[in-house]
Amino acid sequence: MGRLTIDMSEASSGRLMKILQHGRMIVAVAVLCAQAAHALQEPSPADPLAPARAFLASDQLPQSEAWLHIYLRSHPFSADAHFLLGYVLFREQKAKDSLSEFTEGAKVRRPNAEELLTVGSDYVLLADYTDADKWFTEVTRITPNDANAWYLLGRTRYNENLFDQAATAFQRTLVLHPRYVEAENNLGLCLKELNNSSEAAKSFETAIEWEGSTPLDAQPFLNLGMLLTDEGELDKATPYLQRAASIAPKNPKTHEELGAAYQAQKNFHQAQFEYEQAVALAPDTSALHFKLGQVYRKQGSMELARREFDICAKINSTHSSSTTPNPYLPTSPTARQP
Repeated sequence: MGRLTIDMSEASSGRLMKILQHGRMIVAVAVLCAQAAHALQEPSPADPLAPARAFLASDQLPQSEAWLHIYLRSHPFSADAHFLLGYVLFREQKAKDSLSEFTEGAKVRRPNAEELLTVGSDYVLLADYTDADKWFTEVTRITPNDANAWYLLGRTRYNENLFDQAATAFQRTLVLHPRYVEAENNLGLCLKELNNSSEAAKSFETAIEWEGSTPLDAQPFLNLGMLLTDEGELDKATPYLQRAASIAPKNPKTHEELGAAYQAQKNFHQAQFEYEQAVALAPDTSALHFKLGQVYRKQGSMELARREFDICAKINSTHSSSTTPNPYLPTSPTARQP
């Protein structure tokens, strides 16, 4: 599909809603189905797309998609329906189909800021960061006080290796949304890439402080621990990595980095335990099998080491990833429901 092209010279500046992942309306499924069935027979003049929104609000994405397809058969020029379907398809990780719907809707009217946020997010899913940058930049032009748009622009520019520009976007985010842990953490990542380790450490420490006594986000702990490990300060790094692993025990990256710290301290028994945890969570990552094999060999477990090296070679032969996934890293987009 060709890239989405829209004349935004007179784009509307609709107010974006709260971030979807932090505020979904929960409605009983039976009530939703009854309301949706009734609305199919008697569409509400106030909001003809209410049934689709109701399905969406209860995370019934296939039902919302199906309803909108049916609606568009008799209302092919409804931009609102095309844009809402585009959002539903984005939520279903169908980025190309989503962009097709935005292209159709744009033939009728220009998308507003919240709709363009989804367009940019589609391009993030496609790893097309240049076009994602284009649309997130447009959203910040239309709604310059939207902290989430600036945050997404920062994440996109980080992925483009434009670390100084990404840092500027995160700083703007923090002006608009003070004490935003993820923005401060990502600012630290930018500063690290800009070889400003001391300021990066301060950002990670600030993010940790903002989380308080019951932290939910392991990333600042993980990133500070990795930074300290890189600088050879293993005794300081280990407690942060331990905390990261306890906050996010299902994230293989936390176990890998804690294992690496233990390995550097020659604590091979603990390193083995952490690498085994990481391998169990990400069995198709060749680097983890290689590291576990090294630790087995250090402890004299040659058969176990040989098994891990063989698995590593087999995975590499299939061109699978050698990089440990970090599923909690906020690289994925956070678009909002129209």
